[in-house]
Amino acid sequence: MKIVIQRVSSAKVEIQNLIKGQIKQGYLILLGISKNDNQTDIEWLVNKIINLRLFNDDTGKMNLSLQDINGEILLISQFTLFASTKKGNRPSFLNSAKPDIAIPLYEQFIKILSQKLGKPIETGEFGADMQVSLTNDGPVTITIDTNDKH
Repeated sequence: MKIVIQRVSSAKVEIQNLIKGQIKQGYLILLGISKNDNQTDIEWLVNKIINLRLFNDDTGKMNLSLQDINGEILLISQFTLFASTKKGNRPSFLNSAKPDIAIPLYEQFIKILSQKLGKPIETGEFGADMQVSLTNDGPVTITIDTNDKH
């Protein structure tokens, strides 16, 4: 799994001009699921997200977690995070999980992330054409790949 986390002061996702999910201060997370991902990747990544300290304390240091500031999460599925651009100019998505694998992992990811956060998270819609808007705070953008956990 790969994620892009952006610290935001606000974010929303629209589908066919209707707001599907919206948050104030917190994380906009783009989630890519590969064909080799599993439950272990979910657990590791959720723990990493919950414990990351990307928010400023009173001294201006990034020392506070999402829970410390009572932040929110907007999670968007994004298979294009596994694009390969090694050959030609058209990306290949062969490493992205097919929907029959990706959807159950995506749903499990949402469930576990919500449980660990202690509140519901906002989401887009798997496979939908979405318009995502955000105000990146900082800007702070972090990428995490479960293949780099060892």
